[in-house]
Amino acid sequence: MLLFCLVGVGSYLLLTLAVVFFYQDNTEQMNWADREAFNAKIIATYKPHTGLSQTDILQRLGSPDITEAIKTNADIYQVLYFRTHRNNPDGITTADECTALLLKNRQLIAIGTDAVSQFNAIKSSLTQ
Repeated sequence: MLLFCLVGVGSYLLLTLAVVFFYQDNTEQMNWADREAFNAKIIATYKPHTGLSQTDILQRLGSPDITEAIKTNADIYQVLYFRTHRNNPDGITTADECTALLLKNRQLIAIGTDAVSQFNAIKSSLTQ
């Protein structure tokens, strides 16, 4: 009888570890609160100028909630907004409820308010 209990507990632990280590999170399947927490957790691990590509970001976080892009003579800048918190429970995602990721030629170069500031500076320099 003890052997059956040990086998059962061991099987449970192995299955639990397999799920924890090998199950990929799917942002499309998450409810909004889980996705916000997931986005915040993952974005907190990102560092600018480390070679993190747009493909890597989209594979991990899924589609951004808001995106904007501009092209200069030589470069393409994209700012991707991923919702990380909620200010108003109105069902509409706004930029102030998101964390911004700025990409230059599909590589991460800035995060958060720095990303927005840099993108706006680049955008305003093109309109002058």
